[in-house]
Amino acid sequence: MIANSRIRQAYGFAAPAVLWTAAFFLVPLAIMALYSIWQRVGMSLKTVPTLANYIAFVEKSFFLKGLLNSLEVTFTVTILSILLAYPLAWILAEKVPARWQRIALLAAVLPFWTSYVVRSYSWLLVLSDGGVISNFLMQTGLTQESISLANSRTATVIGFVHFFVMLLTLTIYANLVQLPKSYIKAAQDLGAGPIRTFIHVVLPLTLPGIMVGAFLTFVLCIGDYITPQILGGNKELLLPQTLMLQIQRRADFPMASAIAMILMAVVTLAYAACSRWLKLERA
Repeated sequence: MIANSRIRQAYGFAAPAVLWTAAFFLVPLAIMALYSIWQRVGMSLKTVPTLANYIAFVEKSFFLKGLLNSLEVTFTVTILSILLAYPLAWILAEKVPARWQRIALLAAVLPFWTSYVVRSYSWLLVLSDGGVISNFLMQTGLTQESISLANSRTATVIGFVHFFVMLLTLTIYANLVQLPKSYIKAAQDLGAGPIRTFIHVVLPLTLPGIMVGAFLTFVLCIGDYITPQILGGNKELLLPQTLMLQIQRRADFPMASAIAMILMAVVTLAYAACSRWLKLERA
């Protein structure tokens, strides 16, 4: 009887979370999957199951180009964010005194308190013709004419890196502060220099933090619509923009649903690739 009571209590505690997940994730996902196998013919919706939308995605080059552009931008952003975040996390964990680390972390996350759209437009002003970077290059004599980095893939990457480098810094920092100092001392006692200690001890033990941050960066970056729209200037289409065009200009919800499902598949593959480091461990 006691066991049955505990089981009922467990189901009771889990029920709200299960219902919430079903209502706001599983049901919408099922509806989207259903729409993706329907087809828009003229001004009507044909509800006969078909893979025509997925076939069209493969056959039409601009869909594949949008996916390729998204993957290129996402991998570039993720790699650059890791390269910038790791030294910053190491400085926070090793060089900043413990009593000041909380203040330093607070300063690091302050940019996240600003609206995402505001930050994108701020970068647009900085990178545009006559902006801060252009004026600096002219004043230092590095360029003779005003230049603009806005409305380009470079601007999109810069904006994304600014947004996500702090996210990676936090995940890497969390691993670095938990790294036992005795491991590093043991490596040094065995004759390992700073580089070998980092490669064979520090990096493997902080790899879970890197992969968690990299996966979050990948997911948020590849599905983002606002930053490429503002900073990219429609010079090249990424997959989220391609999806929005199907809705805004063609009202082709089945095709948009198929693109969304393909985007979900890409994220699922990324999770499968990182799942080794994304497992929750019991303390």
